[in-house]
Amino acid sequence: MTAPPWHAEHWERLQARRRRDALPHALLLCGPAGLGKRDFLRRFVQGLLCQRPHDGEACGQCRSCLLFAAGTHPDYVALGYGLRKDGAQRSEIVVDQIRELSARLAMASQFGGWQVVAIDPADAMNAAAANALLKTLEEPTPQTLLLLVADAPWRLPQTIRSRCQRIEFHLPARGQALAWLQAQGVAEAAAALDAAGGNPGLARDWAGQGALARRQEVRKDLAALAAGRGEPLEVARRWLDGEPEQRLWFAAQAAADEARARAAGAAPPLASQLDGEALDAWFAAANRTRDALRGPLRGDLLLLELLSRWR
Repeated sequence: MTAPPWHAEHWERLQARRRRDALPHALLLCGPAGLGKRDFLRRFVQGLLCQRPHDGEACGQCRSCLLFAAGTHPDYVALGYGLRKDGAQRSEIVVDQIRELSARLAMASQFGGWQVVAIDPADAMNAAAANALLKTLEEPTPQTLLLLVADAPWRLPQTIRSRCQRIEFHLPARGQALAWLQAQGVAEAAAALDAAGGNPGLARDWAGQGALARRQEVRKDLAALAAGRGEPLEVARRWLDGEPEQRLWFAAQAAADEARARAAGAAPPLASQLDGEALDAWFAAANRTRDALRGPLRGDLLLLELLSRWR
């Protein structure tokens, strides 16, 4: 798979450090979901472990590459949520996982080269796990590389972030993103990119998932509520039944559009009765609600409170 153009600068910089034998012992790959951080990581790690790499790219045919593709490379550890003792998936990375990792890194590389660890999502480590990782970061073993992947790096302790070289993926320029989407065969590329807030990876994924139609539904719902039609509870239940976090993303976009129109002295497109300050507050509340849906609170009540404020 061809790497997206916004990876090129990060890739060249890492390869230059590799050629100088100056790779850091820990990298933090961060930035919004949808920009290909994990594809970048996989490409880089496979090239690093490859026995016959060319300009940092893996050959795909050596024993190391075949083991990596099969997920059985002895010098590569991918650490994620893992399973609890009852077989259910954890919702965080815990200290026991980090301790097991440290014990494994104390052993020598089986291929006589790099030992590589990917922690993803690193921002899911609980406090005890993050503290346990600090010792490994402070006292790295030779030819050991830790790769931390985080969509929300601010959730990581500063003590962790400060000990990693940061590779931050930013949204590409609109022209570059549109060209990439069109090359991917995405229909309505401009509309999809707008819906995804300029994020081309999300735009590609959402374009194939009916997101544009869902965005229009959200705007129609908000316009109806602003006009006194419809019931917030009915809308809340419908949103909860189909991609509620995505619907809240679109709702926040709509509030931002309303606020911009009011600031420009134009009629707000959804005819909201809220003033500029209230629209800013509602935008923030929509984003908080999206985060809160991942927690233990009842989603229907969270959405009902938000939509009642809009009406």
